[in-house]
Formats: sequence, C-alpha cells, structure tokens
Amino acid sequence: MAGAGARGALAVLVAGVVLAVGVSLVAATTTSRSESQATGVWATQSPTSGPVVGSLRDAGSGFVHPGVLVSSGQLEFVAGKVRAREEPWYSALRAVQRSRYSQLDWQPKPYATVDCGFYGKPAVGCTEETDDATAAYLHALLWYFTGDRRHAKKSVEIIDAWSEVLKRHTNTNGPLQAGWSGASFSRAAELMRYTWTGWPQERIDRAERMFRKVYLPTLSQPLNWNRAGNWELIMMDAAVGISVFLDDRSAFGKAVNRWRKRLPAYIYLPSDGPVPKSPPGKRLDRQEVVAYWGDQSRFVTGLAQETCRDFLHTGWGLAAAAHVAETAWIQGFDLYAEARPRLTAAMELHAAYELDEPVPNWLCGGQLALGLAPSPEVAYNHYTTRMGLKLPRTTELVVAARPAQPGMFYAAETLTHAGNPS
Repeated sequence: MAGAGARGALAVLVAGVVLAVGVSLVAATTTSRSESQATGVWATQSPTSGPVVGSLRDAGSGFVHPGVLVSSGQLEFVAGKVRAREEPWYSALRAVQRSRYSQLDWQPKPYATVDCGFYGKPAVGCTEETDDATAAYLHALLWYFTGDRRHAKKSVEIIDAWSEVLKRHTNTNGPLQAGWSGASFSRAAELMRYTWTGWPQERIDRAERMFRKVYLPTLSQPLNWNRAGNWELIMMDAAVGISVFLDDRSAFGKAVNRWRKRLPAYIYLPSDGPVPKSPPGKRLDRQEVVAYWGDQSRFVTGLAQETCRDFLHTGWGLAAAAHVAETAWIQGFDLYAEARPRLTAAMELHAAYELDEPVPNWLCGGQLALGLAPSPEVAYNHYTTRMGLKLPRTTELVVAARPAQPGMFYAAETLTHAGNPS
C-alpha cells in the first residue's frame, strides 16, 4: 500500500474542494475548533489547535475518511450537542470521561503472541488486547470532543505499542480475538489518522502493516461451520473497518460478501423457508439446523441462531452486523436496506423479552438467558432517526440503557449514534 502522503496527494474534500497537497497538510485546508470552545466538559488545558474537522475522500479507493463506524458529520453533530449540554450526549460524554479506559494514566500492555483458547484457557494477552483497543478508541473520541491533546497522544501511544510488538493471534479463539480487538483498534486508528496531525507517518505505516499482516489474514480465514454466528459477524466488523483504514477496496468487498452470507443464517425470516438458512459453507438438514439453533424447532420472525444460547452472544451478533452496515453506509453502500427486515425484527423480538414479556413454552423451553448487550444504539439510530421507522420495544430498551457501556468490541455508542441524523 502506498503511504498516507502518496494517497493524500490524490485525496479530495468530500465537499468538492480538490486538495493539491498530502494528507499530512489536511489541517491547512480543513478547520479546527477554536480554544474558546474549551468550556464545560471540554479540556481545561486547551491545545494550540483542535481536532481537524472535515472529510476526505481517497481518490484511489473512493473511501471517505474518517469513515469507520463514525463520520465527520456524525462527530460534529455530537460535538454541537455536547457544547450545548444537551442530553443524552452530555451525560454520555461524562460517562466516557469517567470510564477506567479513558484515564490518562492508562498504560498499554502489548504482547507479541496473543494466545486465546475456549473459555479463557489459555488467555495470554487476550484481555489486555481488547482492553487496550477499547481504551485507544475512547481516547480518540475524547480527543475529538474535548480538544485535549493528551487524549490524542494516549490513543496513538496505545496503537503504537501494539503495532511495534504484535505478531500473531493463536489458538481456537484467535479469529474472534482478532475481531474483538481489530474492530476497536481500526476505529481508533482511523480517527487519529484523520483528526490529528501529530501521529508520525512512520507509526501510521507501522499500524498499516499490523492490520494488513497480523489482523487481516486471521480475519479472512474460513471458519468451521459450527462456530456461533456472532464470531463471523464480529470478524467482519473488524475486517470492514481495517479495509477502510487501509483503503483496500478488495478486502472491503470480501468482508461485505461474507457478511451477506452470514446474516441470513443468523436471523430467521419466514421467507427463508420452514427452517433457517444454513451457515456459509455447509448445507444442514432440519435436524442439524435445530441442533445448531439451540434445539429450537419452532422458528419465528426475528429469532436468532443464538437466542436460545443467551442474549449476550445474540447481542454481540446483532451489534456486529449493525457495525458493518454503519461503516458501509458512511462509504455509500446501503447494507441496512437489505438487512432491514431481519435486524428490525430481531431487535423488537429480543427487546420485548428483555423488557420482561412472558416467555412461551415453545421458545427455548420457556427459559431465556437475558442480558442483551450491547444496547442496539447503532442500528436503532439508523432505522428510527434516519429512516423514521417505529420500533417501540427497542425504543424502550435503548432509552432505558443509556448511556450504553463499553464492552469487548463496542464503546460509547450512545455518545456517537444516539439521535444522529448524519
């Protein structure tokens, strides 16, 4: 891949202003917030210049930057709400600032080999990697919303620490681990690359190598068909984000194609036939499908492959599917439209039971392991704010859960996506 400087020479502002300089000079052609805005929850120690505000489109890949899960328009919408101390954004930012991940004394703990087995046996560097990836992303967001360069430095410090050391993900959970951490690291790297001019080019290049040589090969490998569906959706969440950061159109297309095959095998619609679609790479008979779906033999609209396992893993699958669609939306691809009947039905069904609707005996033997996480803010925002749909049970659940808390591969989604029309 060409470096950011070479690609930047071809970049254009989304607004249509042609840049005749490298990305390293983007601050000269876009805007930054003035120090006078450093009030309220904004930084008490203002930087000499704030975050770069604006979007770039790479002339080679056509990708918009920043464009992994959040866009410049979305970020500026939130920045305005925070400055005005409007809810739920103000409280959501305060929650991010209080998070253990967001403290300026956070110290990264990189490993050369992250070795992760089933049920944490073994667990070498696994928690450290996902925690550091979450911290890098939250510090990147705080840099943007507060203008405090200490958060910018901390975010890239964490990314740099891992890009210098990480060589591989191993053991049975290696692909899922790469998905969890790669999703958050790619969001952090994308934001820092295009909103801060202080990240040295050689470190950006090193992060590119880490994503291309360590993460993508693991994320691209085929899975055994009997892995839970959330695995592949989370892996594609990371692969799509990394592809945008790398301006790699081919890798992006491959990840989207895998997402398109997995989603119909994860959420059921009656139009699929009497039983759900088989997972990619395997044709299952009815008995095998029932076993794969947690011994569930009656299939209804919006049921997920992991509903009878527990709502936590189901929530992971739904969130990862939405993350892919959100990044694609920013990049001009409407995956949300084709996912709409599945995602909206799944959100409403699971929200209803999460809100204590009685569980019928035919559903998972009348017993559900509740605890849907994360809150479906991202998909909910698209379908209700952008598209104007009514999702009453999901609305009740999302509002009650605000501000949404960080987890394995998600963070600050109330802050970034609540009521965001951009």
